[in-house]
Amino acid sequence: MMSFSAHRSKLKKFFLFSLVVILFSSFKTNPPPSYQIALLKYNGGGDWYANLETSLPNLIKFCNDNLKMNIHPEQAIVDAGSSEIYNYPFIHMTGHGNVIFSNSEAENLRNYMLGGGFLHISDNYGMDKFIRTQMKKVFPELDFVELPFEHPIYHQKFDFSAGLPKIHEHDNKPPQGFGLIYKGRLVCFYDFECDLGDGWESAEIHKNSEETRTKALRMGANILTYAFLGFDKK
Repeated sequence: MMSFSAHRSKLKKFFLFSLVVILFSSFKTNPPPSYQIALLKYNGGGDWYANLETSLPNLIKFCNDNLKMNIHPEQAIVDAGSSEIYNYPFIHMTGHGNVIFSNSEAENLRNYMLGGGFLHISDNYGMDKFIRTQMKKVFPELDFVELPFEHPIYHQKFDFSAGLPKIHEHDNKPPQGFGLIYKGRLVCFYDFECDLGDGWESAEIHKNSEETRTKALRMGANILTYAFLGFDKK
């Protein structure tokens, strides 16, 4: 298995190349996709595939059409313990139920994020009590902290001055955005009581209004922009 230092070096080179392609893609004619994003497959019986058909594909299309991000139009699917995880700078995770990371999977996810990868977790409802304990395996020294509304992730291309938009009602609680911050860098963003992933799905699936879907897609675009480029300003 490739060492952590080798993975980290590979990730840094990949992310640097992706950034260069992003910045100059507007000067090319029909440039090839500069990177691909992935959905995380995990064990435990939870439905990692909950929004499989349209969620990420719709977000990708929105970002490509509106932000010219040039993401591969097809999502990848990657196992938590796979070395293939290092091929994707951004990984999305969702579901309704149980999540279990083995020790080797937790180590793989940790090395991925320490090497520059970004994990976005979207609670589809019922995931919270499981994901918090499992992420403790990944980063025992860190706790999820609620990000203030002033955090740059809410103020990229689209401005969300009151934090996350409310997409689906679950327990009559406000939406919250939590983060894992390692040495000053946000490595994981977790949306709770919000359900961004459902908001990205096609309109006929959940019958969300166009306004609601647009809010979800815009917030998703902010997360991707922040994850890829680390912009602190709009």
